[in-house]
Amino acid sequence: MLNPFRRGSDTQPLVVGMTGVKMGERFAQIGCAHGGRLGAVAGKVGLSGRAIAFVPDEASAARARKGAADAGALVEVETAPPTRLPVGAEEFDLVVIDDTGGFLGSMAADARDGALGEARRILRGGGRLLVIESGPRAGLTALLSRAPTATSFDPAPALRAGGFSAVRTLAEREGLIFIEGIKRRESSTGTGG
Repeated sequence: MLNPFRRGSDTQPLVVGMTGVKMGERFAQIGCAHGGRLGAVAGKVGLSGRAIAFVPDEASAARARKGAADAGALVEVETAPPTRLPVGAEEFDLVVIDDTGGFLGSMAADARDGALGEARRILRGGGRLLVIESGPRAGLTALLSRAPTATSFDPAPALRAGGFSAVRTLAEREGLIFIEGIKRRESSTGTGG
């Protein structure tokens, strides 16, 4: 039974559902404001898939490791700037940017564009980028919450400018906003048969 007076809420099932991640997929997350959500998504790729978190600092790395351990998920954790990710091009099916702590919003515009460019670079053609933002809560939770209720950065225009197609807001639920973009598949231009 749901308890409306319970402090906080378990958004992990919502996040897993919004990612649509499947067993065997290759999943990367940039930023880690909430280790439990990372662990929940990473657990869905299983041992046949790959999960990696790129984090900017040791505090984020500790959250990522704890979230993975609590979920029993195997997650590689790399401390790296989001503008220079230490992996090859087109290695991942899904990239999630956890901006619930203001990760993208706090960056300068050129660094933010660089981070989105790196996310695009590591995605395979047809792969999905999902940005998770903090958003307004509704109902009784909004009245009792002391957390900020609005996001400071709208990633949709930046995703479109960065070459992502089908950019859309998937949902605004439980204080989270999910914005998705698809990396276009590159068409071959007749360079052989």
